[in-house]
Amino acid sequence: MQRKWFQYWFNSPYYHILYQQRNDAEAEFFIDNLTNYLKPEADSKMLDIACGKGRHSIYLNKKGFDVTGIDLSEQSIKYARQFENNKLHFLVHDMRRLFYINYFDVAMNLFTSFGYFDTEKDHVNALKTFRKSLKADGMLVIDYFNTAKIIRNLNSCEAKSLDGITFNITKNVVDGKIIKKINFEDKGKVFNFEERVQAFSLEDFERMLTKAGIVIDKIFGNYALEHYDECTSDRLILICKKA
Repeated sequence: MQRKWFQYWFNSPYYHILYQQRNDAEAEFFIDNLTNYLKPEADSKMLDIACGKGRHSIYLNKKGFDVTGIDLSEQSIKYARQFENNKLHFLVHDMRRLFYINYFDVAMNLFTSFGYFDTEKDHVNALKTFRKSLKADGMLVIDYFNTAKIIRNLNSCEAKSLDGITFNITKNVVDGKIIKKINFEDKGKVFNFEERVQAFSLEDFERMLTKAGIVIDKIFGNYALEHYDECTSDRLILICKKA
């Protein structure tokens, strides 16, 4: 079976070089606002789906929660494991495959860590596993970019120089996907990677969540948890529960 783009790009050291500037302060601001809104019990069990190197998980654990982070990238999980303790665990796991059942109080899929698969069925299957992982009264948080604003402001070409490497990045929309091509040279070798993320709208999420047995409870448009506006909001943040 051919490996998908996310299986090798997220595992590449170059992925971590390109995105090294990811903002911990922004992540912590979001988690503070989210926990203030959700008001989870002090001993709540939380699942961070597609946790990357674990920045949200680590901060949730610092706030006292029992956190499990899962990600397909072995490199990311290897890095995150240095922070493990008796209430913080990281595992290599595909979000489409069943994990714990009726176990977590809160499941989170943050920072547009969704929309990677080719078919709607795959996305609905992933949402069904999110649902099954939750207790009856558990909450699911999905944080996606606001597709409408992203497409309207698409910067088709840019170059970023990091750690002596110039990353040439092009973005366009093809067949309902936002495709980012990343080309660069390092140590005399040429590399080509891409990211393909579905341009899901709020209506797409409503349809898929309904199929997965999940209902949207609240919608926010940024990390300050302000009102969602399709034209101006940076994010599409969905607070959901089991139907």
